[in-house]
Amino acid sequence: MALRTAARVGGVLGPAMFLLGWIISALRTDGYSVVEDAISRLAAVGAPTRWLMSAGFVGFTIGVAIYAAALRTVLDGPAWIAALLASVATLGVALFPLDHSSTIDLLHGTAAFTGYIALSALPLLAAPELARRGHQRAAQLSRICGTTSAVALAATLFGPAHGLFQRIGVTVGDTWIAATSVWLLNETTPRPVVSTTGR
Repeated sequence: MALRTAARVGGVLGPAMFLLGWIISALRTDGYSVVEDAISRLAAVGAPTRWLMSAGFVGFTIGVAIYAAALRTVLDGPAWIAALLASVATLGVALFPLDHSSTIDLLHGTAAFTGYIALSALPLLAAPELARRGHQRAAQLSRICGTTSAVALAATLFGPAHGLFQRIGVTVGDTWIAATSVWLLNETTPRPVVSTTGR
C-alpha cells in the first residue's frame, strides 16, 4: 500500500512538475514561442531557465519511475515497462542538454525520441488489459490518448508548429498517467472479466 500511495503522488506530481516547468520557463524567456520552440530549448546550455526546466525533467523522472513500479503490481502486461522507459528517457533529456556539442545533441535527440515513443505507447499497451478486466471505457480512452499522443508527436517532425504539437503529445500522455495514478492505483486488484458463454 505504501508503494501505491507513493505512486499516486508521483504519478500526479511528476507530470505536474514537468508541465509547470515548461510553462513557467516559457513565461520567463523573452522571445520564446510555445508554438515554434521545443521544450528542451528551455533547458539548453546557456538558457536562463536551464535549471528550472531540468528540475521539471527530473521531477517527472522520479515520479513516473515510482508510478511504473506500482503499475507493474496492478496491471498485467508491458505497460509498466513503457512508463519506466519514459521516465529513464526523460532523465536522459536532462542529462544531455542541447547546445553542448554535436555528440550530446545526438544523445539528447535519442533520449527525447525514445521518451516520445514510450509515452505514446503506454496507454496503448495498457488498453488490452483494461478491456480484459471489463474497463471498456477506460480501454477506449487509453487507445484515444495513445493515438492522439503518437500523432501529435509525429507531427513535430513537420512544419513550423512543432513546439505546439510536442506540447499536445506530451500533455495528453502525462494526463493519462496522472488520471490512472489516481484511479487505477487506488483500486484493489480488479476482478477479471468472467465469460458468460461457458467457454
